[in-house]
Amino acid sequence: MSGVDQWSKNNPLFEEDLEGVAEVTEAEPESILAEDPDLIIAGANMENLEELEKIAPTVTYTWGKLNYLEQQIEIGKLVGKEDETRAWAEDFEKRAADIGSKIKEKHGEETTVTVIETDGKGFYLFGEAWGRGTEILYQAMDLKMPENVQKAVSSDGYYEISQEVLAEYAGDYIVLSRGEETDMSFTDSEVWQSIPAVQNDNVIEIDTAASSYSDPTTLEYLLEIYSKGLME
Repeated sequence: MSGVDQWSKNNPLFEEDLEGVAEVTEAEPESILAEDPDLIIAGANMENLEELEKIAPTVTYTWGKLNYLEQQIEIGKLVGKEDETRAWAEDFEKRAADIGSKIKEKHGEETTVTVIETDGKGFYLFGEAWGRGTEILYQAMDLKMPENVQKAVSSDGYYEISQEVLAEYAGDYIVLSRGEETDMSFTDSEVWQSIPAVQNDNVIEIDTAASSYSDPTTLEYLLEIYSKGLME
């Protein structure tokens, strides 16, 4: 028996692999108890950790304490696949760095990318370690974010902005994270249409539900998207 949280369960990239796997939540420890787990992996900020520890050995991780690849290796160690995970991480880092070099060779060393997420009403900027492939773009590929974006996200890793100032934070390329049901009418606005990246067709749209994490499946999925989108 096994179980996963609702975000993993609803991720379209995991749908096939998680078919038949129960959705559980730390808010209701009994949902986890019902799966009779041998091991529980949880976030250090989750509630009811003491209750979870009574159910099965519980290992917690703090978001951002380890970089995105180190985190995968630690989980690999936990499930007895350290060598396999480490080999993947080294290969992924090299492939992404090579693609980053080609992107900079084609578009210039100072090419900037801004990652924006929206629900159609609110807009958020993301830093170098906030999912949505930011780790690929800013760490592995070593691409730059605009200086004002870097300053804005320096405190919390993300920053909320209004639609009216979108153009001020737009890089040469924009990665736009949105849900399937997101109201995209803002893309018809004068502000959005005035952005050079929009005019140059340099906007790469990604599905928020499929890109929130930094696991190997998601990273490989986004690497392909970014390598194509940024090389055009």
